[in-house]
Amino acid sequence: MIDVALHLSKQAKVQRTPTRKLQLFRCREFLPTDHCQELMQLIDDRRRPSTITDDQTGDPGFRTSETCDFDGDLPIIQETNRMICDLLGLPSAHGEPLQGQRYARGQEFKRHTDFFEPGGDEWRRRQHTVGQRTWTAMAYLNEPEAGGATRFSAIKKSIQPEAGMILAWNNLNVDGSPNAATLHQGMPVRAGTKYVLTKWFTEKPAG
Repeated sequence: MIDVALHLSKQAKVQRTPTRKLQLFRCREFLPTDHCQELMQLIDDRRRPSTITDDQTGDPGFRTSETCDFDGDLPIIQETNRMICDLLGLPSAHGEPLQGQRYARGQEFKRHTDFFEPGGDEWRRRQHTVGQRTWTAMAYLNEPEAGGATRFSAIKKSIQPEAGMILAWNNLNVDGSPNAATLHQGMPVRAGTKYVLTKWFTEKPAG
């Protein structure tokens, strides 16, 4: 498997967050404006209440956004998937289907990690097929009027939404174990609406 961090570090437009706790990168102007606008319209057209993998919180307000399951046959979705895979240097077979999320005023996603919780139901279902989640790629499609930052608690870093910018982080440590320092949250939107898209990658190819 390719060294994604090294691959990202060699790209001129990509910046790495200076921390030893996790591998976190950003790339500004990754998606053009018209591309973002088309994706936002798709999210509006096909949104549903967001769900949580292995929910053990019992908190109905833990994740209050809406999610869009994109149609993978649409040309813009195929192009977006290709762009993300090329950026990270990962094969498309290791990628989960692309999703979009919409956060209206007051909506949020409290502190969570993206890896499958060891011992959880999702991990038991996936450990013998695709294995653990490796990298997350998340792109901002717009900038809400206020709020909506992505907060990484372990490094005390808040990243403000910037239209077209993509973040990428490794959910695992060097030894392949889940990295708890990737704990992050989608802060509440205080005004306007926030749109993002998310793609996760796994250790082994799907199917």
